[in-house]
Amino acid sequence: MLKKHKTLGEFIIENQSAFQYTSGELSKLINAIRLAAKVVNHEVNKAGLVDILGAAGDMNIQGENQQKLDVMANDIFIQTLKNREIVCGIASEEEDDFITINSSDDNHQNKYVVLIDPLDGSSNIDVNVSVGTIFSIYRRVTPVGTPVELRDFLQKGDEQVAAGYIVYGTSTMLVYSTGAGVNGFTLNPALGTFYLSHPDMKFPESGKIYSINEGNYVHFLQGVKDYIKYCQEEDEDRPYTSRYIGSLVSDFHRNMIKGGIYMYPKSNIAENGKLRLLYECNPMAYLAEQANGIASDGFRRILDIEPTELHQRVPFFCGSKNMVEKLHECIAKHA
Repeated sequence: MLKKHKTLGEFIIENQSAFQYTSGELSKLINAIRLAAKVVNHEVNKAGLVDILGAAGDMNIQGENQQKLDVMANDIFIQTLKNREIVCGIASEEEDDFITINSSDDNHQNKYVVLIDPLDGSSNIDVNVSVGTIFSIYRRVTPVGTPVELRDFLQKGDEQVAAGYIVYGTSTMLVYSTGAGVNGFTLNPALGTFYLSHPDMKFPESGKIYSINEGNYVHFLQGVKDYIKYCQEEDEDRPYTSRYIGSLVSDFHRNMIKGGIYMYPKSNIAENGKLRLLYECNPMAYLAEQANGIASDGFRRILDIEPTELHQRVPFFCGSKNMVEKLHECIAKHA
């Protein structure tokens, strides 16, 4: 007899009582993200067959060219969350400002805000490389019944109640945590159902993969250069293997499974790094810590950083504990 795999829906229901807020709203919210992910997955998989590849012709708030699929994924997630009337506010990497949501019948009674990077790594779409979605969920800090404010979104990563990502690759996976470990669910496209395929995911203590854009090597701080040299040295368990996809979701996902470190440091050409604290670093740091890993900006724990603006950038290092701690040693020598 074939083993029955637990579906995402079954998992959410079974584990709802373990979540400190048991109203059921968070479960509905995860279900809304699941639905949007299936729609985006469908669009990503047919991208080469229709005219949704390439640049949309607009720039986002960070001054980057928006891809057509960026815009489409952003619209799908925002509309799905709006339609379900579960959240009181949404902030997206593709939007200049946060979106206030006033549901039809409860006048701002919802308690959660969502921050989202709708399509991470979208510049890779044209060459058929894996991309993803990153999401982060907080409870609002302003009074229920009033419109959301900026401070509802500018919360430290430690205040997240859930975070996760979807990777659209050879198989589509939804990986998330509500503070009790990290679990991964793989989509069966024939049935349109996510099944628990990777329970209790953990970073190995050490790994053999380092992920960084070495094309910017000359612009890095000396501590980061020293660590890269360390990774390349001949030793008992080295040199490590360099693997960099250029999609945070894909690089993080691989390193969590196999063991490794992801690095996007600040440099002479990117003073604060490139990744966004609220849309990328905080949710990935939350997952890393839930999966026995570490995430920092080289000096501080990512989840301790006090955000000051919606699209704030920070240097980002995360992965297997021993590898990140060795990186910290290299950086500290030049501090």
